[in-house]
Amino acid sequence: MTQLRGRVVAVSGAASGIGRALAARLAAEGAHLALADVRDDELASSADAARAAGVTVSTHHVDVSQRADVYRWAAEAVAAHGRVGALINNAGVATHGTFDEHTIEDFEWLFGINFWGVLYGLKAFLPHLKAEPDAHIANTSSIFGIVAPAGQAAYSASKFAVRGLSEVLRHELEGSKIRVSVIHPGGVATNIAARARYHDDVPEAARAMYAEKFRSVARTSPAAAADIIVRGIVANKKRILVGIDAVGLDLLQRVRPAGYWAGIRMVWDPHQFDAEVARKTGRMRGAP
Repeated sequence: MTQLRGRVVAVSGAASGIGRALAARLAAEGAHLALADVRDDELASSADAARAAGVTVSTHHVDVSQRADVYRWAAEAVAAHGRVGALINNAGVATHGTFDEHTIEDFEWLFGINFWGVLYGLKAFLPHLKAEPDAHIANTSSIFGIVAPAGQAAYSASKFAVRGLSEVLRHELEGSKIRVSVIHPGGVATNIAARARYHDDVPEAARAMYAEKFRSVARTSPAAAADIIVRGIVANKKRILVGIDAVGLDLLQRVRPAGYWAGIRMVWDPHQFDAEVARKTGRMRGAP
C-alpha cells in the first residue's frame, strides 16, 4: 500500500477538472503538493483549496509540452519541499474530427501535451523518485487508450502511447521501490470537450453540440474520479479504471478485442453525430 500522508505529490494539469479534484483529495489524505498548470489563476484557486487541509502546497507555471518547463518544475518542487515521493502526470487535451480532418500540426499539438508531457515528467522526476525509500507514478491514459473510437485518431493514439510507455516502465521498475499505475478515465464531467481543438470548418453550433454530447455521457464527477484514483494509488493498482463506463468498455474490449466497435458506435460514431447535428442546426462541416 502506498502511504500518502506526509508524502510530496507532484500533479500536472492541476488547475481544473480531475487535476483540481486530485489536489483536494490528496490534501485530504495529508499529502503535500507541487501543483503545475498553465492557467495561473485557476491553479492558485486549486492550491488555496488544498491548503485549507493544512498541507504545504507550491504552484508552478508549467507548459508540459515544453521540456524545459517540466524540468524546472521538478527542480522547483524539490527546492520547495525537499523531496518528491509521487508523480501524477494528469495534464491532457483533446481534439475532435476524423483522421482526414486532423492536420499534422493537430497531432503535434496534442502529442506535445498528452504524450511528451508524460515522458518529460517521467524523465524529470524519476531521479528524485528513485531517491525515496518508496515512490509512486500514476500516468493518465484514458478508456480511449484501451478502445479506439472513430473520430479520436490523435487522442486515442496519444493515450495508447501513454499506456504502452507506462506498462514498459512498470516492467522495468519491477523489483524496485517505485510503483506505476495507469489511469483510464471514462467520461468525467470536465471541460476537456469544451476546450477541444476543432477543425476550422466545424460551425460553432456544432461545437456546442459536441460538448453537450460529451457532458451527456460523462457520468463521473471530477471528485468521484479523484477518489477512485487516490484509492487506486493507495492500493498500488496497476490499472485504475475510472467510472462504470470505463469498466464496461474495458470488459467489452476483453470479450471482443477485434469487434468492440460494433457495440459502441451508436454513441461515438462521428458520422452519425454529424447527421444529428445537421438535423438540429441545419449546418454541417464546411457550412458557412
